Amino acid sequence: MASVLASKMGLNSLRRKQAKTFSVTVVTMDADLEFSCELKWKGKDLFELVCRTLGLRETWFFGLRYDVKDTVAWLKMDKKVLDHDMPKEEPIVFHFLAKFYPENVEDELVQDITQHLFFLQVKTSILEEEIYCPPEASVLLASYAIHAKYGDYDPNVHKPGFLSQEELLPKRVINLYQMTAEMWEERITVCYAEHRGRTRDEAEMEYLKIAQDLEMYGVNYFSIRNKKGTSLLLGVDALGLHIYDPSNKLTPKISFPWNEIRNISYSDKEFAIKPLDKRADVFKFNSSKLRVNKLILQLCIGNHDLFMRRRRVDSLEVQQMKMQAREEKARKQMERRRLEREKQLREEAERARDDLERRLIQLQDEAHMANEALLRSEETADLLAEKAQIAEEEAKLLAQKAAEAEQEMRRIKVTAIRTEEEKRLMEQKMLEAEMLALKMAEESERRANEADQLKQDLQEARESERKAKSKLLEITSKSPYSQSFGSPVPLSANALPPDGPNFNFSMENLSFDFKDTDMKRLSMEIEKEKVEYMEKSKHLQEQLNELKTEIESLKLKERETPLDILHNENTEKGTSKQSNFKKVG
Repeated sequence: MASVLASKMGLNSLRRKQAKTFSVTVVTMDADLEFSCELKWKGKDLFELVCRTLGLRETWFFGLRYDVKDTVAWLKMDKKVLDHDMPKEEPIVFHFLAKFYPENVEDELVQDITQHLFFLQVKTSILEEEIYCPPEASVLLASYAIHAKYGDYDPNVHKPGFLSQEELLPKRVINLYQMTAEMWEERITVCYAEHRGRTRDEAEMEYLKIAQDLEMYGVNYFSIRNKKGTSLLLGVDALGLHIYDPSNKLTPKISFPWNEIRNISYSDKEFAIKPLDKRADVFKFNSSKLRVNKLILQLCIGNHDLFMRRRRVDSLEVQQMKMQAREEKARKQMERRRLEREKQLREEAERARDDLERRLIQLQDEAHMANEALLRSEETADLLAEKAQIAEEEAKLLAQKAAEAEQEMRRIKVTAIRTEEEKRLMEQKMLEAEMLALKMAEESERRANEADQLKQDLQEARESERKAKSKLLEITSKSPYSQSFGSPVPLSANALPPDGPNFNFSMENLSFDFKDTDMKRLSMEIEKEKVEYMEKSKHLQEQLNELKTEIESLKLKERETPLDILHNENTEKGTSKQSNFKKVG
């Protein structure tokens, strides 16, 4: 009995030891992270561990969100993780997300990792239609998202169909137009090709700069009722509180900027917004659940704190981060310029190599033709020499026959002819012999002339042969390799010479000194970007209008959603997110 009791006590002790930790899965926009947490850990312990793992320093934008019943909640930093009202099945799942949004992404997002996480979250919200995005802006945003993923457009690599597996546009936009996937890809690729020269970080920042002007960007919506029981929507964002009609999430009916709110309070389910102007009415509303009330209050406090923080001098930590970011950006610009210069030199070297190869092939062809001409000259000279020898032998033979004929004529003259008949016959034979001798003499002279001509042709052929050899030697001496290296190079039609010029460039010749003067100059350029962005905004609007015009004729009006119609009305009136806020504020 005692042994059984001791065994049970030992098992309970083991269980307690094993239960000192619990497992957590944190889902980020990039990957799922798994952690083993201690029972005593508070929310800030887990949050700081996640931030360290990600290398994130701009922690004030983010939080750990979890699902509870029919809503969501955020992990409290000063409360134990396991004391939160949430499912305790292990692993406990949290979503690492942006809880607060910046007013101006370009000014406030310092770290690349912060920018990347925002980019992924905003892109997902647009594709899942949590943020309304007009069709023309969707195309432009898709082109920047593709650039962030694939880098510069290269027609040899990014051929038609390379985006077939990508989720690029909200389904609402695709259904609104009579356009095939190929037509959408073509529109996106045209914009994508214009972004050449940007880095991934720059493409993501351009994406966020466009997205932050969307009416629903960064707004958390909550269903509320006013004192009369009318259903409304409360929007909480970086600029203040906004009251919407439930059917119109784009244009607020009234807004309360953070700098004009004196106090926000809630009791039970009733909220009260007290304006700074004490003469103004207090706006009161009710939400449905206590849990939702707490979430609204958290978002109000956090957004108000960031609103005030932006209007104060940056802390030393933020100043240091911004300085490091500027230095890193300057370093990346220098590195990019160095790489572009290397690429340019490499392309020039490749072009020079191609030119040399073409010149070598041309010289080889000329040498081959000269060689063939030489062979033909040699064959012609041999043939002419043979003909001259034959003509010379024929001339000798004819001369010999002419001499024999002449001897025969002399013998006939001295022969005694006894009768007239013999005399007449003799005279006839003499006449024939004279004619034959004359003919033989003419033929001998013609053959002698022909032999002289053949000798002259042979002399000319040998002169042509000498010139061909001289031409071949001249072509060989002109070879770029023999000139470059001072030694003759054998011409080959099959391969380049093994000791050809080397087109690898020394890194030492292309290195740049990272000096303070360069840093100052680049820092000044970075500061000018704010002014340049105003000019780019005009170009952006022109781009959007051009895209809208291109696809407008293919729109199916009957498929427009209420938000599409509201957006079009706002566009016709010339209103925007900023003008709406100023007007109702």
